[in-house]
Formats: sequence, C-alpha cells, structure tokens
Amino acid sequence: MTTPAKPPRYRRVLLKVSGEVLMGDTPYGIDMKTVGQVAEDIAEIVRHGVELCLVIGGGNIFRGLAGAAKGMERASADYMGMLATVMNALAMQDALERVGVQTRVQSAIPMASVCEPYIRRRAQRHLEKGRVVIFAAGTGNPFFTTDTGAALRAAEMGCDALFKGTSVDGVYTADPKKHPDAKRYDQLSYLEVLAQDLRVMDASAISMMRDSGIPIVVFSIRERGAFLDVLTGDGVHTVISEDRHDPK
Repeated sequence: MTTPAKPPRYRRVLLKVSGEVLMGDTPYGIDMKTVGQVAEDIAEIVRHGVELCLVIGGGNIFRGLAGAAKGMERASADYMGMLATVMNALAMQDALERVGVQTRVQSAIPMASVCEPYIRRRAQRHLEKGRVVIFAAGTGNPFFTTDTGAALRAAEMGCDALFKGTSVDGVYTADPKKHPDAKRYDQLSYLEVLAQDLRVMDASAISMMRDSGIPIVVFSIRERGAFLDVLTGDGVHTVISEDRHDPK
C-alpha cells in the first residue's frame, strides 16, 4: 500500500459515479476493465482508512428521461432506470471483492434474492466495519435522479463530503469537450452553481448538500489514482461549499 504525501482530508465520503463512466470507450453497457480500474481506486481509498459509500447511475444501460421522451410513461421509465443502477451496483460489487474489498449492496427497491434492502442503521454499521456500501435504485421513487439519491444518502450517512467522479476534472464555465476555451473553477458556492445553472448536479441535490453543509468535490474518475490525489487535496478538482473555501 502506498502512503500519500498528505493524510486524507475526510473520514467518511460518498462517491457518486455516473453510469456513463462505466462504459469506458464502448458505446453502451458495462466495460468491466473500466469497472475494475474504478474498483482499484476505491480499494486504495479504503486501505487508507476512509469509510466509503457509493452511488452509481444507470445511464449506461437505461435513462428514464430518455425513455419518457420516446413516449414511455415517466414513472415506468424511471423504475427501469433504477433497475439499471442495481445491475451497475452488482458489477461494481464483483469488481471490488475481486481486489479484496468487502462490500454490501443496498437497494431502495427491495429484492432480497439479490441484495440487502436499504436500512440506514445497517448501512452505517457496515461503514464502521470498513465495508463499502453501494446504494442502488436511487431513492426508490420515480421523478428523482441518482444525483438526488446520492445527496440523500450522503446526508443520511453523515458523510464529510460528496465526491462526484466524472469524465472531466472539475466544474467549467461550459462543456470543455465542446468549448476548449472553457475555464475551470477551483471553488464555487452552492448559490453560484444554482444561479449560473452549471448543471453539476440536480438543483435538488445541490440544495440538499447546502442544507446539510456537505461540500461537493468534482473530479475526473477516469484518471488512475486521481481519487486519492483529490482526497488528500493535491489532485485537480472543484470544491462546492457554502463560502467558496474548502472547509478542510
């Protein structure tokens, strides 16, 4: 195990990963090589004593809004999206346990043959025992995204920060893939994100983190080792907090 130059800034964190990240370079579905790389980064964090829980989106398999746009009833489409997050959670669980990390998958939609139901106190106990808890099926309700589900679970678990792993290394003034001259923010306040409609996360998720006082850290999960670098304060990232100053 490598020792970081600085100790981790947070004791307990929630990592939100979009389903699209798990596609890797493929156009659809789950790329197990990419899942394995993310699992190795998570394992490194756990070995440094950080308690970690995880929420994965389902956009690589099915996106509720896309289904609704094609004529499907919105609630049914959202439930299909929730089931997609369960498949991603099981894939991540397998990858994590292959690298020696104990995990539990908890679903907001009960499915006892596949995983545990979501029980807050049980999830907290898993974290205290050093297990990674993967929360699946969002909030269990249609019309809420996995961003909102991640914010809710971060608040319920008493996390010190919510990390959002994306394909870019922070929050920009515009999409850097489409606008090469876009500028990256080092720090933002919750209100600035909402006022500028920066679309880092859903407005409901941003508001919940603001009410809970939990900072949001946006970084690129695609770069091997970036998670640990950002967790120790050295990696490239954007911090969203109340006063534009990293609380740690």
